[in-house]
Amino acid sequence: MTQSENPVIRDDDDKLHEECGVVGVWNVTDAAAITALGLHALQHRGQEATGIVTHDGVRFHAHKGIGLVGDNYGDAKVMAGLPGTRAIGHNRYATTGATLLRNVQPLFAEFEFGGLAVGHNGNLTNAHTLKRALVRRGCLFQSTTDSEVFVHLIAISLYATVLDRLIDALKQVQGAYSLVALTNDMLIGVRDPLGVRPLILGRTHGADGSGPGWVLASESCALEMVGAEFVRDIEPGEIVAIDRGGVRSLKPFVPQKPRFCVFEYIYFARPDSIVDGMSVYAARKRIGSELAQESPVEADLIVPVPDSGVPAAMGYAERSGIPFELGIIRNHYVGRTFIEPTDQIRHLGVRLKHSANRPALEGKRVVLVDDSIVRGTTSKKIVEMVRAAGAREVHMRISSPPTTHSCFYGIDTPERGKLLAARNSEAEMAALIGVDSLAFISIDGLYRALGHQGRDAADPAYCDACFSGDYPIPLTDHAEPRDAQLSLLAELA
Repeated sequence: MTQSENPVIRDDDDKLHEECGVVGVWNVTDAAAITALGLHALQHRGQEATGIVTHDGVRFHAHKGIGLVGDNYGDAKVMAGLPGTRAIGHNRYATTGATLLRNVQPLFAEFEFGGLAVGHNGNLTNAHTLKRALVRRGCLFQSTTDSEVFVHLIAISLYATVLDRLIDALKQVQGAYSLVALTNDMLIGVRDPLGVRPLILGRTHGADGSGPGWVLASESCALEMVGAEFVRDIEPGEIVAIDRGGVRSLKPFVPQKPRFCVFEYIYFARPDSIVDGMSVYAARKRIGSELAQESPVEADLIVPVPDSGVPAAMGYAERSGIPFELGIIRNHYVGRTFIEPTDQIRHLGVRLKHSANRPALEGKRVVLVDDSIVRGTTSKKIVEMVRAAGAREVHMRISSPPTTHSCFYGIDTPERGKLLAARNSEAEMAALIGVDSLAFISIDGLYRALGHQGRDAADPAYCDACFSGDYPIPLTDHAEPRDAQLSLLAELA
């Protein structure tokens, strides 16, 4: 997704969001249904739109729609229109601009070698530069996503095979990405050279007993959903090509030290996923335990901000010896907040998702544990709600370091000036949110919780740019003058 479009502001949704999730299946009976189930497991990675492309051995079939997976693939007629034993699917979170059907992936194009469908998770940091060059060559862009850059680069490549064309395209892009692609006779998975975005390989029963079936997915929870066995993580900079001959691995990039996105462990990945060999649930509990060690406070209750704060709050409670209670109850039946026509109703919007458990909170000293503070608007409303329920003191502990920098690698982050921690001290943030005390885990504490001695500033193990400002991939487009970017947008309009 391009970062230059006007951002979609959601007053009721003060969280960072991953852009999307991808699934690919090969040689599997009812491939579309298996893909839809995998996408359902990855719904947390994108709720704005979803798409599936299948191939039945002769031709491609596609369905794209706005909304959730269940809203699109619960219709038997839709599923009947997606025949075949191979497919790729995509969930989209609209980080920028309007959610338009033309932006919904997978993208599909016909080439001289046949059809190609592409689903992309992440962000290209030189998309503007590449688009300008491609537009001047006569390429016509049909969407406003940077994912379409892959399609055009493949189209103009002078190499003969689809894999060589893809490698040619990949060597021209900069950024963080996981990619699934489907051709007439091949399923392809790609992970960026630093491995910032995740992608895994699984095995399942093949169609009609014809050898194994294969599954690519953003997270292991998708494999669990479809009954597939985890095989391994796709390595950073690796391309896997799956066809009738099995799985082939290509590594066309110069090896680099991986920089996996640390926020996957803090918030993005589902708690039941195994990410880069580590249980997300266990990691979050250890982060909470480390936070309790670093920032203790005298209190009566440890209360998670549901649902993302639950594992860290459990770890905090175990380490501190303070009882864990569900002092806030989440309404799981609320999707996007409905129309909020007045300031008063907008102010009450957080209560559509969260309700205070007054009997548990009244008269108590409460520690709220959450995963992050972005703009601070939701944190402030939750604190007000807990105080209104009778809490005597309200403290807040955050299981990530302060988010002080924007992400350009595929995560929906406000402009830096809108990040509360970028322009306020910890004490100032505490006053703005209305808590008696506020503390974040240190970046060294975060690394310790993930099995390291601390953060090696010269050679960090993860991409932690949102906390440190240390961007491991060049921000080519963002170094351009603003008027040059606007000029490109005018060309593309």
